[in-house]
This record gives sequence, C-alpha cells and structure tokens, in this order.
Amino acid sequence: METTSGALAEPLVVEPEPPTRELTPAQWVRANLASSPFNAALTVVVGLVAGWAVYRLARWVFVTAEWTVVRVNLKLFMVGFFPADELWRLWVAGTLVVATAALAGGALSRVVAPTVRDAPARTGPLSALHRFWPLVLGIVVVLSFTRTLLPTLATLGVVAVGVTARWLGARIPVALPAWAALMSLVLAFMVLPLVAAIVVVLVVVGAVVVARARGLRPSLSVAFWVTVAVVASMLASLQVILSGGPGTGWDDWGGLHLVVSATIAGLALAFPLGLLLALGRRSSLPAIRVVSVGYVEGFRAVPLVTLLFLGQYMIGFMFPNTIDPPSFLVRAVIAITLFEAAYIAEIVRGGLQAVPRGQVEAAQAIGLSPVKALRLVVLPQALRAVIPAMVGQFISLFKDTSLLAIVGFFELLEVANAASQQDAFRGQGLRPLTLAFVGLIYWAGCSTMSRESQRLERRVGVGER
Repeated sequence: METTSGALAEPLVVEPEPPTRELTPAQWVRANLASSPFNAALTVVVGLVAGWAVYRLARWVFVTAEWTVVRVNLKLFMVGFFPADELWRLWVAGTLVVATAALAGGALSRVVAPTVRDAPARTGPLSALHRFWPLVLGIVVVLSFTRTLLPTLATLGVVAVGVTARWLGARIPVALPAWAALMSLVLAFMVLPLVAAIVVVLVVVGAVVVARARGLRPSLSVAFWVTVAVVASMLASLQVILSGGPGTGWDDWGGLHLVVSATIAGLALAFPLGLLLALGRRSSLPAIRVVSVGYVEGFRAVPLVTLLFLGQYMIGFMFPNTIDPPSFLVRAVIAITLFEAAYIAEIVRGGLQAVPRGQVEAAQAIGLSPVKALRLVVLPQALRAVIPAMVGQFISLFKDTSLLAIVGFFELLEVANAASQQDAFRGQGLRPLTLAFVGLIYWAGCSTMSRESQRLERRVGVGER
C-alpha cells in the first residue's frame, strides 16, 4: 500500500497479549506470599496476628458477650417506639418500595447496556448472595435476635416479592408512552393506592421498553422516569399507611426506621437541588451564578449539626399563625437536604468540568439545542464520572443521620445508649455490646452501597476509554 508520497507504508503490527497462566493454589501462595524468605516470614507473622485477632473477636462474640440487652431491645433498635400493633404499616410500605425498586431495576437492566470490557452478568441466587452479602449478613444477625418466626417469614416474603418484581421488570412486554407516568402521580392520590403503585411501575417499564425498541441510548430521561416511579410508589404506600387509621406521626419514628427514612428522603430531595445548583454555578447569567455560588459556599461553611438546630427552632417562625409548621422530622430533613445539596452541587460541577469542550461543540455542530446538548451529551458523561464521589457522599449522609440524636430524635446511637441504661442492665458495662450491634448495622448499609457503586462503575466503564 502506497502513501501520498509514494513510499510504502509500514504494516501495522499488533502486539499479542501475554499468555495467561493458571496457577495452582500452591503456586499462587509461593508467588504472592512466599517469594522470598523475608516475605515468607512476614506472611507468617501477619497470619498469626490476624488469626489471634479473629480468635479473640469470635470468642467475645460467641462466648463472652451477653447479648440479652440487644435481644430485649431489638424492637427499639429497629423501629423505636413505633406501636407494635401498627407494624404492619411498615411491612406494607417496605414491600411496595422493594417491589418498585426491583421492577425499575429489571427494566433498567434491559436498557443500560454494559461496556465492552464488562464481564458477562451473573445471575442466580449465588450471584445475588455475592452481590449483597453484607446486607444479607446484617439481616441474618438481626433476625437471629428475634423471638418468633413471624419477622423471618415476613422478611422472606419481602425478598420473594422483590425477586418476582425483578423478574417481571426484565420481561414484561408493556409499551406505554412515558408521559403517562405524570398522570400516575395524580392517580396515586385519587384511586386505590396499591393499584396506583402497580400502574406507575407498569408505565415506567413500558417507557423503558419503548426507549429500547427505538434504539435510544440510556439517558437522563430513563433515570427521571424511574425516579418518578419510586417517588409515586412511596406516595402510594404512604396513603396505604395513613388510610388504615390515625397511624403514628413522623416525630415518633425511631431506630433504623428513622435512619433509613431520613437518608432516603435527604437523597431524593438533595440530588435534584444539587444538580440545579451545579448548573446554575456554570450559568452565563450573573444573577443565577452569584446566587448559586453564595448558596454552595454558605452551606458548606456551616456544620450539619448547626443547620439541624436552626431547622428545629427557626423554620417554625417562617409560617404564619394560621398555618401549622412542619413536623420536627420534616424540619430535620429540610436541613439535611439544604446541607447535602451544596456538596452534591460541587461533585456534579467537577463532573461537568471533566467533560471535554469538544463534546459540546460536536453536539452543537449536529444541531442540538443547548438544553438537548446538556441533557443528552454533557450530563450523562458528567454523572458517570462522579459516581464514586457521589456514592461516597451518600454513605456520609447515611452515617450523618446519627446527628439526629442531638436534636431529640431516638435514632440508633440514642437507642444504644438508652438500652444500656435500663434498670435491668445498668452498671453492667453493656454499652460496647449495643454500640457493636449499631456498628454492624451501619457497616452492612455502607458496605452494600459501596459494593453497588463499584459494580455500577464497572458496568458503565468509569475510568476506561
């Protein structure tokens, strides 16, 4: 083959990949742990120290420690002072949320195509156990403290509903326009709540299937409709909870129930606000840019505990005497939302800056409007790049909910302190046990979110070209 100068072009030589060699266990140990006398001695010393630590921990957990304080107060750790005869409301709400999330996940699995380097997806019970083993371990430990089989059977029922919903979401052939999801929000308030939740899920699954049939790539719209489905299902489940009687007010929630609820509410509200602030900080309009910068810098300079105190005592003064102010939990969620939105805005802004300018110019060259270029080209790349930092912020929020105890809420750490101070357990040095149990719950939640973040990064190819 000749070039324009008439010289022969050199053939392109592709370097072969180095051959892979399967090592036996003995060979792997020799190559990685005992490649030299020093490494072998270091491996032995570290192994002995780790074995001693594991032995001491296992002996303390299974022999020395007296877990009666956790077993007696298990309900306090899970739901606080929530009435026992009203616990069915939590099971109904949890089942609806799990079903909605599983259906949305199944639908998204049909749309979000993995990257070329992504390994084939594994399916089956063993794959699910490998994926969620920290959460499964936490649930098993909690259920081991129960005195009856009813919580275990109810948990297995929720898992069965989630598995079934996941299977339906990946296979159900529904084709409805995406705009019908907005109508389902109204439906959630006007007709039977359970029917509304089912319709919402079917509508979003249909929208995703239609997008897939038209060959559309995953975009922000898919995530938007899935978010609409989850929010609508939560609203529907809230109506189910409130329609069965007076119920239990938000200010009486506690334990893990309060922690999870505050975390989900804070994330659902702070993410869109942070996204708007990030876009406003890059706006060409000086007024919008100044307001966004002032908000972000102002709230990042104030500790969360200060905002919690301000929310409890100042939000009530913003309402006239003819209107009842929001409950104390709503005020706390408002403070968390305002605080988290400032950090999310900076994370998203970093992702926006990582998108090359040429991407925007290419979108403009093919005739996309600025809004479409932002929605279809810039934001998908920006949000993909900030997945690690975003999930890290979500994990931080999950742990920061422990600050709710400072403003009077009966969250997990407050339960741990109160349980060890009861008359039957006072003076026995049992607080380390209650704190260890709370630490296990936080570890299970944070580890699950971290593993899901890593899986999502591998699936969308974060860090790869």
